[in-house]
Amino acid sequence: MLYLFPLLAVVIWAGNAIVNKLSFGIIAPEAIAFYRWFFAMLILTPFMLKSVWKNRRRIIPLLPKLATLASLGMVLNQSLAYFAAATTTATNMALINSLVPMISLFLAVPLLKQRLSPLVLGGSVISLLGLVFMLSHGDIANLAIGVTEGDLLLLISAFVYALYGVLLKRWQLPISTWESVYIQGIIAVLMLTPLLFSAPSIAISSQATPLIVYAAFGASLIAPWAWINGINKLGAERTSIFFNLMPILAAIFAAIILNETLAIYHYLGGTMVILGVMLVQIKPKPKTTTIITCAE
Repeated sequence: MLYLFPLLAVVIWAGNAIVNKLSFGIIAPEAIAFYRWFFAMLILTPFMLKSVWKNRRRIIPLLPKLATLASLGMVLNQSLAYFAAATTTATNMALINSLVPMISLFLAVPLLKQRLSPLVLGGSVISLLGLVFMLSHGDIANLAIGVTEGDLLLLISAFVYALYGVLLKRWQLPISTWESVYIQGIIAVLMLTPLLFSAPSIAISSQATPLIVYAAFGASLIAPWAWINGINKLGAERTSIFFNLMPILAAIFAAIILNETLAIYHYLGGTMVILGVMLVQIKPKPKTTTIITCAE
């Protein structure tokens, strides 16, 4: 039963790649990026407002860092994904997003003073080769032709989210996880407001409503809740393994819901990406002492 928490989170996040793609042509990227966090924070407010107000003296000095995190994890990361939906596939979205743990480890070198193990370097090479093979449609010589604007936006999005995770770990903010999420979400809504009014239309159609509900309630609240519970009950290492299922599930959902066709280069390149990410996540055992790490 405990494994249902991370599995639920991964299933929801895999489905969010489908929602991102479905949103294209139904609601402007500027609008869904805003409404996602607006409604998520609206739902959270009755549960978090009292706690945040009580701890306001501790929170106020942290606002610059929380604003930085909000701009990376909630504004740039997801907004780029919505804009990318116009020129890439849901399968590519999930596979490129699966590179986040690998990018995080490289960013941790200068920011957290961590060293890269041979497994990290080897896994990174395998993942990058797999990504290049997939994006070039199996012909690396034609990489420039195969890579779309959406793929490039997703790569930036993955880098931004990896930086978000590393900074979150570096700063170790002295507030609860949900207080941090709530304050970041409120700041994100404020940052996204000008973007909303630059959209061609801010209306919420009947077609857009279920997409917004899924993104705001499912991907922004239920999935993080399940993931945090998974970490608390199973530990960070066992929970992180489930993240590797996301591109696989997203590819299956994309084939069923969006009728996306998976070619041989998807299977080969995707397998290399996932294999590389799994190698990256293997931590060598210390020779003399045991180190216990805390989850983000």
